[in-house]
Amino acid sequence: MFATSPTPRAQKVRRGIPRRLAALAAVGAVTVLMTSCAGAAGPEPAPAPKPHTPEATDATLNEQDVNAWLDGMLPAYLNEAQIAGAAVSVVADGELLTARGYGYADVEAREPVEADETLFRVASVSKTFTATAVMQLVEAGELDLDTDVDEYLDFEVEKSFDGDLTLRHLLSHTGGFEERVANAMLPEGEEVNLRETVVNDPPEQIYEPGATPAYSNYGIALAGYVVEAVSGTAFPEYLDQNVLTPAGMDSSTFEQPLPEGLEPRLSQAYATDEDPPIDRFEIVSDSPAGALTATATDMAEFMRVHMEASAGAGLLEPETVSRMHEPALGEESLGGIAGGAQMGLGFFLEERNGNRIVSHGGDTAAFHSEMQIYPEENAGIFVTLNSSGNAGLVSHSLRLAVAEGFADRYFPGEQADGGQAEPTASEHAAMLEGVYTPSRSIRSNFAALFYTLEETRITATADGTIVLTSPETGQPTEYMEVEPWVWREVDGHRTLAADVVDGEIRAIGTTAFTFLPADGDVRGSVVMSVLGASVLVLVVAILSWPVGFLVRRRLSLPARDKAGRRARVLTRVAMVLTVLGLAGWLFVTSLALGFQPVSFGMLRVFQVVQGLGLLGAVPAAVVVYDNIRRRAGWERCIGSSLVLLALLGVGWIAAVYGMVTGSVSF
Repeated sequence: MFATSPTPRAQKVRRGIPRRLAALAAVGAVTVLMTSCAGAAGPEPAPAPKPHTPEATDATLNEQDVNAWLDGMLPAYLNEAQIAGAAVSVVADGELLTARGYGYADVEAREPVEADETLFRVASVSKTFTATAVMQLVEAGELDLDTDVDEYLDFEVEKSFDGDLTLRHLLSHTGGFEERVANAMLPEGEEVNLRETVVNDPPEQIYEPGATPAYSNYGIALAGYVVEAVSGTAFPEYLDQNVLTPAGMDSSTFEQPLPEGLEPRLSQAYATDEDPPIDRFEIVSDSPAGALTATATDMAEFMRVHMEASAGAGLLEPETVSRMHEPALGEESLGGIAGGAQMGLGFFLEERNGNRIVSHGGDTAAFHSEMQIYPEENAGIFVTLNSSGNAGLVSHSLRLAVAEGFADRYFPGEQADGGQAEPTASEHAAMLEGVYTPSRSIRSNFAALFYTLEETRITATADGTIVLTSPETGQPTEYMEVEPWVWREVDGHRTLAADVVDGEIRAIGTTAFTFLPADGDVRGSVVMSVLGASVLVLVVAILSWPVGFLVRRRLSLPARDKAGRRARVLTRVAMVLTVLGLAGWLFVTSLALGFQPVSFGMLRVFQVVQGLGLLGAVPAAVVVYDNIRRRAGWERCIGSSLVLLALLGVGWIAAVYGMVTGSVSF
């Protein structure tokens, strides 16, 4: 729901639960995480529909042409990607042009998707509704975008910086919060208490507000609670009364679970069309960030709110709508990042073929949606899927192909040509070359380990371009400098911009996502090497015990003398505890990835277990010393030394990443 990033544009997928955790899975006890936010390791995504190029069509934006285009593209690709069902709505001239349903809402019952009846979870597209509600209260004079949010709350937000934290920061994802993963989805039957969600175990503020875009579900949830606190009305009820109903969205709701009248209309959710449906309703704890359920036709009514021909549609003043579609922050706050693609108030701001687009997308475990609006053209498209498909990025590829194909077919505009590279291209490319980590990450607890592994590499080429390679797909994307410190995708439209302070790269950003230099961080390759080697040594050593026992028994060999036995026993206990501790963290990770509730008490137990394993380095050192002193043989000396190094290696990682002490809220 809440959003993947082979390229900066693809980062928008991670408006849902971060899928990077799934992408980083490795083998055995070294297997580690994190998706939304997509990009899982494995087969390449199924081929996506190829957008129509402007040269290939004289298409006219009318119902007949759009229906023919969609009908000729979507069914075949849904079948190829094994996606059970989809719905699309298109607005033109500020009015619903067409809405189409494809495939099945219930595969077993052969119940077809109906665009005006079938309900889909739209995940992080919900954030645009929360922003709309905030701006209604700004219009009414009850909220101010640049006042510290503590002025509106019945509690004080935990901050790490002295400056104000404002609604402008929250709606533009610059509140500075680290990621929060645990308990993003609640157990079925549990009610959402928005106040408890934002008050209990909040993510740490790791960036100065307004300076570093870092996509944040918590930040939007906090903005939603401001609406609830100031209006005196529960958030779902406020949205229903003041946004959904006035917009004509009679089949939409933020309530979880769905009201009885809507529940039978909800599409089943699938991994693929050959799998059984996911047998539970996903209850989003950060509800303002991803709880909306809607039909495709209802989403068309919302798109109308953000078009010039129907600006505000009775919900907002036209000036407020325009304000939401402008960059929320400027160079004085963001530095050089402001030169690239930016965030508005709740919307991603894009440009394609010379046309301005405001957009948002979102993902839950199975539902995937994309909304792109052309304010000046009074047009827009919304596409939603009820399955993830048969490859890691296929749902992402498909929905973007529909949205971008719509742009190229009906709004070809001016195509970005190769242009001339800046004279500074080679110099600046060389300065950018290096390894970067995402701003949307965790720094304060054990999950920081998994984000350490997510490194993006930028390489300078001989002709002055840069090549960005993401860990989630390994696919390189080439960018050319088109303005000083601003790069555009070669043969594409995505942009990057760098903030340079005193000749050093501070950050490279696009919209709500930022790449930060990893120079001062421990490299993921080092961490993985140490962890992998350490686990291998410990597992081999543990398995050697029964093997050694059987060999001695079979060959009638004498047992080791009792001297140093206590240290050896304590070392063995430490080895077992260390491996069990790692297995425990892996288990917790699997729960979080499956959107299962996580017990923080359980995490404290794992910290104790891991700590006891670390203490085992002391008797392990005694064993090494004793083997050398007694000249126990080179095999025992080397073996005991490797065990000591392995315990120290895992202990170093555990200490650095909070697996022994510190916060367990992640």
